[in-house]
Amino acid sequence: MTFDLKKARVTKIEHLEGRDAKWVKIQKVFFKDAEGRDRDWEFGSRTTRVEGSEVDGCGIIAILEKPTGKEILLQKQFRPPVNGVCIEVPAGLLDPNETIEQCAERELLEETGYVGKATKISPIMFNDPGFCNTNLKLVHVEVDMKDPRNQDPKPQLEEGEYIECFTVPLAELPQQLRRLYNEGYILDARIQNIADGIELARMYKL
Repeated sequence: MTFDLKKARVTKIEHLEGRDAKWVKIQKVFFKDAEGRDRDWEFGSRTTRVEGSEVDGCGIIAILEKPTGKEILLQKQFRPPVNGVCIEVPAGLLDPNETIEQCAERELLEETGYVGKATKISPIMFNDPGFCNTNLKLVHVEVDMKDPRNQDPKPQLEEGEYIECFTVPLAELPQQLRRLYNEGYILDARIQNIADGIELARMYKL
């Protein structure tokens, strides 16, 4: 499948009534604040969270061992809400009867073509808790580059899904993200936070 992410753009924005929304909903929560006063708050949430699950999905940290060193697997994807192509880690929503490990391994295969094994899971992370209750767990997935299936990975993208995968040296992630930002790409908070973590570790010699 061939596509050009540069062709993607927003052509129109319309107001959407809550009853017409398929993937998201706006709710009002009533609560008592720290002084015992009654208050309320508006927030957004997904309609797709699996019943009984406490998490919407996962983000995936996949480090590839290349002959030249460790590289982190990233992707480019047009995101209509921000009208731009975002730099992200692979990610996806949890399916029914699926563990977060299975979700990460499945999404990695579908979006990137790589076969991997989940090795570490973060606590639940909330993306923007003042606005929505959307959340995820970051899953480290080990990719065996000696596995024949990983020699020529073929993504298994769904109809209407356009994702471009690429890697950058892990040690160069902070400056590579700055370069991509200066080129006009939008940075997903998860990958920028990883880059900031690398810089903090260097700055304070952790």
